Amino acid sequence: MTSATEVLRQSVVVFSKNYLPVSRVNIKRAIALLVTGKAEPLDFTMGKGGKGIAVHSPSVVLLVPEHIRLTITDRERVWKVPPVNRREVLRRDKHTCQYCGSTKKLTLDHVIPRSKGGKHTWDNVVIACERCNSRKGDRTPLQAGMTLRTQPKAPMHPTVAFSEQFWREQQVNLERQEI
Repeated sequence: MTSATEVLRQSVVVFSKNYLPVSRVNIKRAIALLVTGKAEPLDFTMGKGGKGIAVHSPSVVLLVPEHIRLTITDRERVWKVPPVNRREVLRRDKHTCQYCGSTKKLTLDHVIPRSKGGKHTWDNVVIACERCNSRKGDRTPLQAGMTLRTQPKAPMHPTVAFSEQFWREQQVNLERQEI
């Protein structure tokens, strides 16, 4: 028997009207979407012993599916790639020097220095600690004998990032079931 707090901690995956996994919402939000008709159950296996989350009230037991699909055709929000600035680069690089992994005294570093034609773009700016930044100086990482931990790139649309993570998790779950 699961407690009320355990049930309320569970989440439901929300798909767009055209079946793109969009986000994960808490059980209360999922119920609100279902009851107001803004979403419909997407678990086709629920009637055949599939999994759902049972939510009990004094008079009703709701079986909430693990996946729901939005039925409303609200225009998709326009998402713009954020500007290349210190705050956004820190977020992307997880507040970590991309050369040594330090989290202290962080600065912006141009992989290809601006003096050598490097641009102030997402694929040329990384976070580096003061020590690594001064060691690299006005050279490329190759010239300085340093390697980047990750290749810099522009942030991904949040829906696309969630979708990729969702399908990766589904693949892992399928592989576990086969074992």
